[in-house]
Amino acid sequence: MKKIILVVFALLTSAAAVFLYLSPAAQLASYQHLEQWRAGLHERRVTVNGLEISYYEGGPKSAETVLLVHGFGADKSTWLWFAQELTERYHVIIVDLPGFGASSRPNGSYDVGTQTERLATFIDALAIRRLHLVGHSMGGHIAALYAARYPQQVSSLALMANAGISAPKRSAFFERLEVQGDNPLLVESTPQFDQLLDWLFVAPPQLPERIHQYLAQRAIGDSAHQRQVFDHLQQRYLPLEPELPRISAPTLLLWGDQDRILDVSSIEVMKPLLAKSSVVIMKGCGHAPMIERPEETATHFLTFIDEVTLGTNQEAIERKATSVN
Repeated sequence: MKKIILVVFALLTSAAAVFLYLSPAAQLASYQHLEQWRAGLHERRVTVNGLEISYYEGGPKSAETVLLVHGFGADKSTWLWFAQELTERYHVIIVDLPGFGASSRPNGSYDVGTQTERLATFIDALAIRRLHLVGHSMGGHIAALYAARYPQQVSSLALMANAGISAPKRSAFFERLEVQGDNPLLVESTPQFDQLLDWLFVAPPQLPERIHQYLAQRAIGDSAHQRQVFDHLQQRYLPLEPELPRISAPTLLLWGDQDRILDVSSIEVMKPLLAKSSVVIMKGCGHAPMIERPEETATHFLTFIDEVTLGTNQEAIERKATSVN
C-alpha cells in the first residue's frame, strides 16, 4: 500500500511539473501562491459601489492595520516579499486598486483624486477605523491624498518614491517623456519590457526565461489600458504640495538614491511641508525598494512604526500626567 501511495505521489508530482513547464502563467501563479502562503496572506474580494475589489489579508485581526497601495502598472503582488516581514505583528491589507490586478476595471477615470475616494470606500467597507498607510509611486500619491483628506483615520503614513511632486531635479524618466515623447513605463514589445526593468531597478529580479517572456507578453497585451490610465493621471493631475500641510500623521519618506522614475530630490520639497517627517534614502536602490530589497525596506518601515508607537504612547502618558496635575 505504501508503495502504491509513493507511485501515485510521484505521478502527480511529475504531472504537476509538466503542467507548470507547459504553462508559464500557472508557474507564475504557483510561485505567487507560495509567497502569499509564506507571508500568511489570504486572497479576498469585496464589492464596493458596484466594483469588485481584490485584496490580500493576513496577520492578527486584533492588531493594528497596515494597508499597502501599489503603484502604476503594478498590483498587490508587488508587496508579497515586503509583507512577509509584517504579518507576524500587524493586520495587513494589500489592495488591488480598481483598474489593476484582479479588481474591476470601471469605465470612469483613474486619476488620483478618483482613486483616493475609491480607496476610502474600500476602507469603509472593511470597517477599518485607524490604519498605518503605505503607498508606492502612484500609490504613494493616492495614500498622501487620503491622509490629507481623512487625517483622523491615519495613524502613520509611509511614502515610497511617491508621485505628485515637482522635484527640483528632473528625473531621467520625465526628461525622456517630455523631450522625446516616449514613455518607458508603457510596454509594446519584449525589448521594451527588458528596458522597463532597467528603468525600475538597479539590480532587476532574476526571472526564469519562460516567466520573463510571459510577463512581457502580458504587459504588451495590457498596454492600451495602461496608456489610458497614464493619460488620466496626466490630464487630471493633482499636485501634492498644497495637500502635504494637511497631513497630521507622522510620515516616512523612503527613496532609492538611484531612482530614475521619480527623483529623490522630491524629498527636499516634501520635508518642509510635513508636520512630522522621517527620511530614509537607500543607497544603490532604484524605484521599487520593496521589490528590489524587501527585507531592508521592511526593516526601515518597522523601525519607523516602532518610533511612531513609542511617540504616541509617550504623548498619551504626558496627557494623562497633565490631566492628573
